[in-house]
Amino acid sequence: MGLAAHKHPQPSSAFLGVERSLTGRRWRVRESELGLVEALRRQFHLPEIAARLLASRGVTLEAAPNFLEPTLKALFPDPSSFKDMDEAARVIEDAIVAGRPCAVLADYDVDGGSSAAQLVRYFRARGRDLGIYVPDRMKEGYGPSALAFERLKEQGFELVITVDCGAAAEGPLNSAAELGLDVIVLDHHLMAGPPPKARAVVNPNRIDCRSGQGDLTAAGVVLVTMAAVNREARRRGSIGSNNLPDLKQMLDLAAIGTVCDVAPLTGFNRAIVAQGLKVLRNGKNIGLAALGDSAGRKGAASVYDFGFVLGPRINAGGRVGDASLATRLLSTEDPDEAHELAAALEALNAERRQREAEMLAEAETAAIAEAETRSVVIVGSHRWHPGVIGIAAGRLKDRLMKPTIVLGGVSEHEPAKGSGRSTPGVNLGAAVAAAKEAGLLINGGGHAMAAGLSIEWDRVEALKDFLSERLAGEMAAAAGEARALSIDSAAAIGALDLSLIDALDRIGPYGQGHPEPIFALPDVRVSFAKLVKEEHVRFTLEDSRGARIGGIAFRAMKSALGEALMKKDAIYHAAVRVKKNEWNGNVRAEAEIVDLAAAG
Repeated sequence: MGLAAHKHPQPSSAFLGVERSLTGRRWRVRESELGLVEALRRQFHLPEIAARLLASRGVTLEAAPNFLEPTLKALFPDPSSFKDMDEAARVIEDAIVAGRPCAVLADYDVDGGSSAAQLVRYFRARGRDLGIYVPDRMKEGYGPSALAFERLKEQGFELVITVDCGAAAEGPLNSAAELGLDVIVLDHHLMAGPPPKARAVVNPNRIDCRSGQGDLTAAGVVLVTMAAVNREARRRGSIGSNNLPDLKQMLDLAAIGTVCDVAPLTGFNRAIVAQGLKVLRNGKNIGLAALGDSAGRKGAASVYDFGFVLGPRINAGGRVGDASLATRLLSTEDPDEAHELAAALEALNAERRQREAEMLAEAETAAIAEAETRSVVIVGSHRWHPGVIGIAAGRLKDRLMKPTIVLGGVSEHEPAKGSGRSTPGVNLGAAVAAAKEAGLLINGGGHAMAAGLSIEWDRVEALKDFLSERLAGEMAAAAGEARALSIDSAAAIGALDLSLIDALDRIGPYGQGHPEPIFALPDVRVSFAKLVKEEHVRFTLEDSRGARIGGIAFRAMKSALGEALMKKDAIYHAAVRVKKNEWNGNVRAEAEIVDLAAAG
């Protein structure tokens, strides 16, 4: 048996009979239409498994060319389709030509840092400096504030470009206008009402924007904005307009913002990431190269590197240290500064991991208790550092399979800061925005899968009631989706080899909206298991034919999967991803455990 062709089960039947796995999920197989599979295979000369995966994920013959070869030429949107984009380009070009003092005000996460770094590099290439202002997470909170604009005005800046923030900052932007400070907002967060007062508010998620690019991150919006400014410079014949910045060289920055903000890797986003990976592999951004060196990254760059190696380290400055470190690292052209900043972020990331582990141990107990009685989990403590609550929310959401908000703070006398992560089909950002409109929050908003907020501690119980009621319908409709694990195919261990990985690479990159394939290995035995660093499990699985594959289950000992793997000779159905492991010149296929279910 190799990779099994799909035998479509009845809609009510679970794949391999798995109604509830060890992680509480119901297994289902992705179905594909055989005629489409064959057409994709023949027309695009694809391996059968690659064609089947495309068909089961809804990729049609018409969509396949741009999906398989996502190019900027085919997928780059018309900048003028974004509301206010032409005005933003005019204002920015005016400032560059006139030499007006300009600054970027960025959010403190990867999307904000990579967005700001693109602008810093763009201005530098046009012969202008761009000041950098990143609010302190602990002292100032998320987004622009009246205080931030006052400081920027005092420093002599005349134009401020906010990135990854500002779309909901009506009060602060009114303050900026009163100060005589021009502001352009480049954002992507959900907007429920009219835009705030500014020279331009470019946001594909504002109600009156007709771009159709609502899945873009701020990093993508900035990329389009720079294209609009280039176009405006050429239209005017500005000095240097025959040698404008090559935006392709900044695609690695746009890509890392796209991946780390968990945007769907479809359409224009797919082109950004596919082409951005090529730029990353060239190693021209010395900041990203230095960060990769400090993290010990090896081999060809991948989406995994963006999301799990480079991204967390870039985030570390904003979580537990100096929030401007990310933008400075990603925009520097000084090798010594790059290595110094990378080392600082590496140290901060180690501190972040320690704080995260301590907080998770405490938060898990409270979250499990909350999940027993509520559909939306909200836990918090003023002792929990606001810099790691987002990571904790993501981990708890994955474990509980329910939207989760984690609250932290500076002290019990200061408002709580919250970060939430949602499950498929439940729009947490819109619900948080509604809670703000209802007067429960000091501030709050986000997008479907993630949200941020600030709230007085004595309003938390009211927020729990509000969100539980508000999201009850969405939760009920999405309950099956949240519990489901989509399996791409059944497979024998012998089929999980390097040739399969090469075939899968043909239809990458993978990420949100196009997840890595998951294969089910029926009736496999755990022939070896060993605890690694007290929380990971290295294992070997063996099938009835004696074929074996090794792998590692990260952080498994904190879940039912770890306990199951440590039971030598136990028989399970295993759901795995297949990975390429390169070590000491040897290359082999390995399995990454996603789920296990009792066999028989």
